[in-house]
Amino acid sequence: MNAPVIIDRDGLNRLISVLVGMGFQVVGPTVRDEAIVYEPLDSIKDLPEGFTDEQDGGIYRLKKRTDKALFGYSVGPHSWKKFLHPPERRLWGAEADGSDFEIKPEKLESPKFAFLGVRACEMHAIAIQDKVFINGKYVDPVYQVRRENAFFIAVNCGQAGGTCFCVSMNTGPNIEEGFDLALTEILDEDHHHFVVEVGSQQGANCLAQLTHRQARSEEVEAAKNIVAQTAQQMGRTLNTTDIKELLYENLEHPRWDEIAERCLSCANCTMVCPTCFCSTVEDVTDITGMHAERWQKWDSCFTMDFTYLHGGEVRASTKSRYRQWLTHKLASWQDQFGSSGCVGCGRCITWCPPAIDFTEEVLQIRDSATQLSEPT
Repeated sequence: MNAPVIIDRDGLNRLISVLVGMGFQVVGPTVRDEAIVYEPLDSIKDLPEGFTDEQDGGIYRLKKRTDKALFGYSVGPHSWKKFLHPPERRLWGAEADGSDFEIKPEKLESPKFAFLGVRACEMHAIAIQDKVFINGKYVDPVYQVRRENAFFIAVNCGQAGGTCFCVSMNTGPNIEEGFDLALTEILDEDHHHFVVEVGSQQGANCLAQLTHRQARSEEVEAAKNIVAQTAQQMGRTLNTTDIKELLYENLEHPRWDEIAERCLSCANCTMVCPTCFCSTVEDVTDITGMHAERWQKWDSCFTMDFTYLHGGEVRASTKSRYRQWLTHKLASWQDQFGSSGCVGCGRCITWCPPAIDFTEEVLQIRDSATQLSEPT
């Protein structure tokens, strides 16, 4: 691992140009529709300079900062999975050919994305989806080629959001692995620069094309202090001790009924989650019946048809669907993939219309279970 170096704003801008020259489409944070979302970037002018976000249960709003930070926010509604595991894609098309159909499989595209601004929790989320799509018995070829072609420029968090709890999940805020380059943004009265760590040979080759200098010890220490301070600012906490057993043993806890009274089954939590991966398949035809297509689209365990079998739904109630989602995310995911399915980004809390906070729900189940187990 090379020693950390320093680049300035012009260096970051040059980084984008270098990546474009290498054939990458650079994707990163930008302001659109009053939110910070991930979209293609042409230069640092597209970044959310001087913006931060305020987040709480069911609340998200942008605010202006007092400085010109480019990464002075936590996370928005988008996650990188929309580029690696697209929300919808055509699997094949078919054309009528006499009394038969000619099926034409979709060509496998191999876009090269450079993701700028990936946070620690998001790096962990991508690693979790790797287990689902490419590290198991069955490999998703679309995810695999997009993942193998991706370049990651991670950014250490300089502030935590109101619903963040990555410290509880051991997924941040410090970025430890998986990146090609990792930045820590430092602003003071006289300077605006980035401490850069190299995580791969491709990252080193890219950095070699930028104007940079070795980071001084005090600059490296300043970067560490920023991350350490962020770790102390978590908006939420979650006690994960024996959480799998806790949820398995409380499947009929009355708290599930209380949650169901508030839950809208809108699926917002699964759509914004960076690890949820459920999808469905739909067949469509044109009005003439001469052309047909099959599409894969994101789906959610909150939709009524998701568990439909001949004769009815497996999980017909809101209670059963919410319990399935939360228990899978924090418990049975461990049985399937050897880790939690949650990275503590807090999106499911922020973007829940009735502000259901599963850190609070788990706490309530844990507290009441503890009281029942205590001797009288």
